[in-house]
Amino acid sequence: MSAYYFLVFGTIAAVLVFLYPGWRRSILLARPFPVEWFDIVKRKLPFYARMQPDEQQQLLDLIRLFVADKTFYGCKGLQITDEIRITIAAQACLLLLNRHTRVFPDLHFILVYPYAFRAGHEQHNPDGTVIRGQRELLGESWQYGKVILSWDDVEAGVADFRDGHNVVLHEFSHQLDSEDGLVNGAPVMRHSKLKTWADVFSREFADLIAAADNPQLAVMDPYGASSPAEFFAVATETFFEKPAELAQMHPHLYAELGNYYKVDPRKWQ
Repeated sequence: MSAYYFLVFGTIAAVLVFLYPGWRRSILLARPFPVEWFDIVKRKLPFYARMQPDEQQQLLDLIRLFVADKTFYGCKGLQITDEIRITIAAQACLLLLNRHTRVFPDLHFILVYPYAFRAGHEQHNPDGTVIRGQRELLGESWQYGKVILSWDDVEAGVADFRDGHNVVLHEFSHQLDSEDGLVNGAPVMRHSKLKTWADVFSREFADLIAAADNPQLAVMDPYGASSPAEFFAVATETFFEKPAELAQMHPHLYAELGNYYKVDPRKWQ
């Protein structure tokens, strides 16, 4: 009899575990979007009014799910507020519009510093030696469920959404890149699309490296030439912030990013 009850309770528990995420999502999305949050979205994303109504609703829903699932920590005395949560969530969730995907499922913690922070790093030299030191960072994305951001630079990025520099878009694109366990500039996508993605991105990556001597002629930040992962992150920033310029100068790259992100940011500007 005890084995029978154990089986019954085990089955019920398994069903509840399976159903709970969907039930919780429905409960969260059934609530009215807080007016205070909506004011922040409209103020921080001036192009929100030019988005399609379905995109607007998607964004608000994604923000609610994001804030409910992620834990924010203030560092160096910074107090986490709704302004910080919603400003970060609104930008990060732009990357998820029109895509059948979960809300950064591997991300659990967001650490926010008041300003650029210092982190240890290693430089591997061609002769095999390693130099360890400190460097100042605006943001950092870890594969182990964590993103670190500088609030000063988050605000700077959202204040000018046309300069091609946005630390939230940059770091959260790394989160997408790492969902398959590798950070290599190739986020999860259908296998049939990978070859075209690889061909276009490898060619554009090589072109950005070649343009290092004339960075003023490039629409993308030269930092993207440092690795394929950084190229994807920088290309993402440029796609959302300088869509017209990127489409004109790199049409094939813009098309690939548009196919992946399922939006055309030119319509928002």
